[in-house]
Amino acid sequence: MSASNPARILIAEDNPEGAELLEAYLDGADYDIEIARDGDDALKKVQSFRPDLILLDVMMPKISGFEVCKRLKAKPETQGIIIHMITALDQHHDIDRAVEVGTNDFLTKPINKTELLLRIKSALASRQHTDPLTQTLAYIEGVQSAV
Repeated sequence: MSASNPARILIAEDNPEGAELLEAYLDGADYDIEIARDGDDALKKVQSFRPDLILLDVMMPKISGFEVCKRLKAKPETQGIIIHMITALDQHHDIDRAVEVGTNDFLTKPINKTELLLRIKSALASRQHTDPLTQTLAYIEGVQSAV
């Protein structure tokens, strides 16, 4: 992700004020941002927007954040998307469930702007290092299977 190719972040949050706050926190950073208002909308926007990272609220109408995460992590074409689940829930079983469905990170509301920005930056930087490695490993595997 460079200035010519900014990271794409999908904010999946049913509360308009919450979505607006997250968008404001990301203002000034070089990200393309899209907003989804419920779980169903999030799944649709993943297909059209192709985000690098999703800020995913857990408690949403139609389809919960847990279910959205589970569905995305189950598909090869979307399993590499970084998902940071965001919720007002702070029970250990909620965190356990988020991990079980494949979340990459878990943030509890109220969100601290500095913490959010650092976690996003770290996750995207980590992805930049692993994507070329994954591509190289897939190439090597392809060459080995052709031999």
